[in-house]
Amino acid sequence: MRISGGDARGITLVVPKGDAVRPATDGMRQAVFSSIAARVPGAWFLDFFAGSGAYGLEALSRGAAGGWFVEKNARTAACVKQNIGAVCKSLRRAEVNLTVAQSDVLDWALPSGAEVPDLVFVDPPYDLIEGIAPKLFARLSEMLAPKLNPVIVFEMPGEITLAPEGWTSVKRLGKGARQPTVCFFRKTSSLA
Repeated sequence: MRISGGDARGITLVVPKGDAVRPATDGMRQAVFSSIAARVPGAWFLDFFAGSGAYGLEALSRGAAGGWFVEKNARTAACVKQNIGAVCKSLRRAEVNLTVAQSDVLDWALPSGAEVPDLVFVDPPYDLIEGIAPKLFARLSEMLAPKLNPVIVFEMPGEITLAPEGWTSVKRLGKGARQPTVCFFRKTSSLA
C-alpha cells in the first residue's frame, strides 16, 4: 500500500500483520481525494480508526497542515508513527502538528485550544459501524461545532446506509453489498 498522490506519492506504508486492519484501497483513496481536492491544502484533519494512517497521510501528502490519528491498538498505532516518519521524510518536513493518540475514538477528545478539524476520516471495522455511528456523529457534532463546513468522510460497506442527526450524506463513492464505499457527510445546516 502506497501514498497515491501529492508530494509523497509512492511512499510505501507499513500495515500490521494479521487481519486487525483493513486498509482503504489506493483506488478508493484516489477517488476520495479527487472529490475533496480543493479542501485539503491547509486543512486540519482527524483520522479515526487510523489503521495504517493512510487517509490522514494522504491528506498530508496533498498539503494538509496537520492532524490527529486516533487508533486503539498499540501495535497499529506504532505502525502509524512509523508511516508518519516515512511520509514526513519524503516531504522534508518535521513531524510537527501530527499526533498519534492510542485511544478508543469514543473516549478521545480534541485537546483544549487545538485547531478544530476541517476533515474527518472514519474507517471503522465494518461490524462496529451501526452500533457506534450514532454516538460517533453526536461527538463529532460537538467537536466540529465551531467549523462552518466540515466534511466527514466515512468508509462503510455498500449495504449500510447512515442517516445521522444533523448530518446529510452529499455523495457516495463505490457500490455493491459487502463492497467498500465512502460517504461524504456535511452539516445539514451548512447545506441551506
